[in-house]
Amino acid sequence: MTGNRSRLVILLIAVVLLGAAGTGAVRYAADRSGKRDQEQAGGPAVRTGSVSLRPDGHRLVVRNLAWGPHRDELATVPADRPDGPRTVSGVKCLRFHAAAGTGICLQAEPGVLEDTYRAVVLDDRLHEVRHFPAAGIPTRARVSPSGHLVAWTVFVSGDSYAGTDFSTRTAIVDTRDWTVDDNLETFAVTRDGKPYHASDVNIWGVTFADDDRFYATLATGGQTYLVQGDVTARTLTTLHQNVECPSLSPDGTRIAYKKRVAGASPDAPWRLYVLDLATMTETATAEQRNIDDQALWADGATLVYALPGDYGSDLWTVPADGSGAPRTLMTSAVAPAYLG
Repeated sequence: MTGNRSRLVILLIAVVLLGAAGTGAVRYAADRSGKRDQEQAGGPAVRTGSVSLRPDGHRLVVRNLAWGPHRDELATVPADRPDGPRTVSGVKCLRFHAAAGTGICLQAEPGVLEDTYRAVVLDDRLHEVRHFPAAGIPTRARVSPSGHLVAWTVFVSGDSYAGTDFSTRTAIVDTRDWTVDDNLETFAVTRDGKPYHASDVNIWGVTFADDDRFYATLATGGQTYLVQGDVTARTLTTLHQNVECPSLSPDGTRIAYKKRVAGASPDAPWRLYVLDLATMTETATAEQRNIDDQALWADGATLVYALPGDYGSDLWTVPADGSGAPRTLMTSAVAPAYLG
């Protein structure tokens, strides 16, 4: 009996050791597989950690598109080291922007038959403060410089601005009292100095000057216009033709935008321009590729925008004054916001 017990104990120990070795091998293989996936993707180092929207340092927050388990999560890097390791948050967004400790995150909610979408207001710790239903596929998002107003645009029908068969819905929410303007198409429009009414009006791509004044794109009759909006008066006034997805400079004097250019392919019609609001002078940037994004001002002289990349989108920069040349800022990233 004693011999049988000894053999049984030895057998049990061997099983335990083999199990531990197997578990370790699986973990090692999974770790190696994850590293290989990242290496094959050519992506940056990604690590979990604390991500904040507090403007307490010059940082860049993006939607991370690097291949792996943290794809689509908000991630942060030092603004002066955009190619460095990314700290990911666990919070996933399709479109995102932030300012003054407030974030707007457009998310998908998987459904049985189809996805639905929502707009989530985040505090500086990326905690949900409040959410609102979004009527379609997320496409643009912005926060006012004070953090008091958030705006988003979705496709109600269609999924591209390139053609004419689409409809958008743009909303603005005041985070101080949660007042909601859920459709800017209800604002009174003045075009060329006269009241204008049409059933085909579309509004998209809000960019804020302050907590009352904003700019956006208005489309009607096959034309697009830069409009200046007034939240309190609920008005939209046209300023300039052929302006889409405007982005106001930090000093409030210029608008970066995508412009349809003559001779371009209908599937790739836009180039990146800058408009001087005082003189309405247009300046073409050195970026000659098709831009289908709402550019962001990294500072008073530099624009950031997304272009298609191997894993969705890469971020590029170009000088706003027409000089220089485009250069890569970050691979596998989209929807940037500068903090601090």
